[in-house]
Amino acid sequence: MNWTQLGGSLVAVVLLAWIARLLKLGESRIADAETAKRMAEEALGDFAPRAALVGTNGAAALVLGRDGIALLKRHGAKVAVRRLGRPLWRRSAPEGVTIETGERMFGPVLLYGVLPEDVDRLEAQLTIM
Repeated sequence: MNWTQLGGSLVAVVLLAWIARLLKLGESRIADAETAKRMAEEALGDFAPRAALVGTNGAAALVLGRDGIALLKRHGAKVAVRRLGRPLWRRSAPEGVTIETGERMFGPVLLYGVLPEDVDRLEAQLTIM
């Protein structure tokens, strides 16, 4: 391999990475409450979102709907969504609140930077309607 081929290959890789970044390919960060609500509605179809709590690191969110709560978490380049019923099984962690899904494959989800009181308030709104 000569230096021209090596340089050309390096330029091609950098160019492809730049294009992927411009197109936001592989970006699954849950940026804010509106993004979380939109993602929950798209994933669950009949879900009517009303409010959302998003972890400060953008890795997970809880979305309150008309008839339940959706839990979102980043899963690679995608966002995985599950509908949860009441009561939410949760435990406090030093980093935030961990929601137990009861599914072995989905696993527990940490809402980084979210307080247990915030989760309580969101869950209490489920009965109000």
